[in-house]
Amino acid sequence: MKELVILSGKGGTGKTTIAGSLAVLAQKKVLADCDVDAPDLHLLLHPEIMEEGDFWSGKIAVIDKEKCIECGECERICNFEAIKESQVDELRCEGCGLCAHICPVEAITMKDKIAGKWFISKTPYGLLIHARLKIGEGNSGKLVAEVRRRARDLAEREGIELIISDGPPGIGCPVISSLSGAALALLIAEPTASGVHDLQRIIELCRHFQIPALVCINKFDLNEKKSEEIRALCQNYNLDVVAEIPFDKAVPEAISQGIPPVIYSEGPASREIKRLWDFICRFLENR
Repeated sequence: MKELVILSGKGGTGKTTIAGSLAVLAQKKVLADCDVDAPDLHLLLHPEIMEEGDFWSGKIAVIDKEKCIECGECERICNFEAIKESQVDELRCEGCGLCAHICPVEAITMKDKIAGKWFISKTPYGLLIHARLKIGEGNSGKLVAEVRRRARDLAEREGIELIISDGPPGIGCPVISSLSGAALALLIAEPTASGVHDLQRIIELCRHFQIPALVCINKFDLNEKKSEEIRALCQNYNLDVVAEIPFDKAVPEAISQGIPPVIYSEGPASREIKRLWDFICRFLENR
């Protein structure tokens, strides 16, 4: 089984657009949306949920009203201002447990809490594993690991040898969780100052974990100078720029209608994405 993870080092580079297009082009695969903080692959793939479950992570303080003597010690000691008049604000509580430790009558206990949900869905292009973290919750890396685990289990059960993962932006914990153990990282870069800078950061991350990487420049013709900087950067790291997708008005039109660009149009962007997929297939066959 091989896993292709699509990363960008930053948001807004067209990563999900390309992931959705590759989902159409790949014949037999399991799809995973590892951007659990702000998932959006479903906007292109229109999943129908088949199975869902709770993601339990972290603790929250719970006050037993029958035991509580309303002494105010918990409110005084809480640095997060999560307790007011013996009521716990779930959005403010960080689950540190100090209030439970300090309570003189042991009226406070720390309970496990639901931090999000995971889903197994069917789409017109294959099975999709995705998730949604609750607002303000942490441990997104742990939820990413859960999404990947379920994608691998599903692929093994169905006899599928390829997983395509739409990774989260940046280089933090959820990115590391989505990257570790992958067969290939496809790095999507845009020709801007921040695009060049953040591409270098994600390249360094891939090198640290010894994950092979390929680079694709999206909308390369909008700033040829920055595109040349990306080419030079990749040359310094001995990485191949395997695709340069031109700006194509059909792409935002397709996205606005919730359609993967390779289905919506046969324009220059779609043709380059198809060429990119052919290259990825040849690369993975030789791994």
